[in-house]
Amino acid sequence: MPKPSLTALLLLLLGLALPIPAALAQDGDGVPILHDDMARALFAGVSYPRIEREDSAVPGWKVTRPDGSLVGHVASTWEVTRSLGYSGKPLDVLVAVTPDGRIAGARLIRHNEPILTLGLSDADIAAFVGGFAGIDLRDPFGRNGSSPGAPDAIARATVSSGVIRDSILRTARALALDRGLLPGRGIDRTGFEPRSVEELLATGALARLTVTLDEAAPAFTAARVPVPPGEGFFIDLWVALADPPTIGQNLLGQALYNRAMAGIGPEEVALFVASRGLQGHRGTKWRRSGVFDRIALVQDGRRIPLRAEGFMRIDKLALDGLPEFKERSLFRVSTHDFDPTAPFRVELTATRPAAEEGAPDPVLVIGLDYALPREFVHAAPPEPAPLWERAWTEKRWQVAGLAVLMGVVTVVMFFQEYVARRTRLWRWLRLGVLTVTLVWLGWGVGGQLSVVQVVAFIHALLNGFRWETFLVEPLIFTLWSGVALGILFLGRGVYCGWLCPFGALQELLNEAAQSLGIRQIAVPFALHERLWVIKYTAFVLILALSFYSMSLALKAAEIEPFKTAISMRMLRAWPFVAFVVVILVAGLFIERFYCRYLCPLGAALAIPAKLKVFDWLHRRPQCGRECRLCEQRCTMGAIDPIGRINPNECVLCLRCQVVMDDPATCPVLKRRARLG
Repeated sequence: MPKPSLTALLLLLLGLALPIPAALAQDGDGVPILHDDMARALFAGVSYPRIEREDSAVPGWKVTRPDGSLVGHVASTWEVTRSLGYSGKPLDVLVAVTPDGRIAGARLIRHNEPILTLGLSDADIAAFVGGFAGIDLRDPFGRNGSSPGAPDAIARATVSSGVIRDSILRTARALALDRGLLPGRGIDRTGFEPRSVEELLATGALARLTVTLDEAAPAFTAARVPVPPGEGFFIDLWVALADPPTIGQNLLGQALYNRAMAGIGPEEVALFVASRGLQGHRGTKWRRSGVFDRIALVQDGRRIPLRAEGFMRIDKLALDGLPEFKERSLFRVSTHDFDPTAPFRVELTATRPAAEEGAPDPVLVIGLDYALPREFVHAAPPEPAPLWERAWTEKRWQVAGLAVLMGVVTVVMFFQEYVARRTRLWRWLRLGVLTVTLVWLGWGVGGQLSVVQVVAFIHALLNGFRWETFLVEPLIFTLWSGVALGILFLGRGVYCGWLCPFGALQELLNEAAQSLGIRQIAVPFALHERLWVIKYTAFVLILALSFYSMSLALKAAEIEPFKTAISMRMLRAWPFVAFVVVILVAGLFIERFYCRYLCPLGAALAIPAKLKVFDWLHRRPQCGRECRLCEQRCTMGAIDPIGRINPNECVLCLRCQVVMDDPATCPVLKRRARLG
């Protein structure tokens, strides 16, 4: 029977020992349920809101007052955009939009962000999400001064807060466009220019279909009262969307147009229909049923009835050149299931009683296709560039600087024999790169990696990987790309030994300690290799905890001093600062003490580093037998008593190569020189 893995055992123990957290109120797809209290919080000041679910292309909720007036619309970022956080798990924010295209409020519902809760309070998160209230979606970044602009990402949590910002803005924009609150899916209701009947017909703003008596007669040969033959009109049908003033105001005249538009709601459009001839488009049955049986709209295979409550009779038209119509109508049509900017058909159904008792009544269906000309549809405002694109543009010089630094390290690795034979060159390169790594990369631009990012990457692979999420932080992405290549070719030491700011801090402090004469402690190799277990156990524990609770995993990840010492520059509560000080003091006596025994990130990088392609570090047969000088001078204690280099512990500092190639230091080279 196979033995259970350590990870499985840890998860089992955690499952037995820890309580299961309560879930938020959600439906079967994980979408939050909008309650009255939440609606009041999103729309500040609204009393007794009425909530109606809207299952359209952009699903959400419609919020109205008791009198039916519109308060706004609400949508879930998870339901609309399937927003995933940096952890690769669902991130859900409820976003409310007002009828004038502004964000009324936003509320964080669900997240599993590894960075968001580390070092930040609930007040920080609430203030960030709440900062979106009042943003004009026509100017979300405040470039035109119409609104303050979206809040900046939270310092120390730029990736997670940036993803939240992006999902809020994209969801709000999609919701506003779908509900016709923003230009793009809306109709131009402001521009006007005089047009004649011929001009409206020529542009397609006004559509016309004629069916003569001769054309209709064959359909009613079995009718009790057949259609008489002739060249006259069976029906002359005219159709237009009256919302654009260039169409509606020209047809109706300014006074009637203004009166008609005053009765059109924010989610309605006005359809103009006029006809003359033997067949009318209204009939009389609608007075009893409330639905016009002769005329309906058809779009995308859906039949949309016209209702009596949306009907307005037009007695007179203002535009010269129109014929004398028998019937003139204006219908209010809800845009809930109808897109007025997309093509549709006005379908007229004409019936007559059959001549024979019990026979089906003859029917003639006439269809008039209509598409609102593009000149009357607002061009959608350009969608903001994705968050990751803006981040790369803003940080392009930082990325360039990191590329130069990584290029220097790459050159050192590729020409290590040349560098190792020149002790002074190696020393200045070593101290120079470590100083830049600490001061610029670490304290300056925040390029410190963490085991939390490893855990987030693993969860992203398991829960729906998206490149955009990781591209949000250009420096971290670039650094991880370099680390991946370094691990593949040379092992984990490329990062740990040269590009880790906290590792650089330890080594530089130890250099200063040795120059001041602080005596170094030599840890016996038997104890030394057993202490390695700590960092590997820490990594496995953090990873296992993350599958149960990311919050618990973050607490365990505080074994990393990176956030305190590098990201926050020691500006943190005293227990965290004291922990860092203890580690750094220990590092004065045991070089890279933390890297050797406690670093879960180093352990995580060491595991895939076994796949490395090249091994360019040289050894001699005498190493570990006749000479153990490299072992004594190894920064990490990565050389065992018989002279072998452990690639899991080596940070590629090249110190052993310098010793081996220095004729004044290496005992083997000294002996060769004496023997001639």
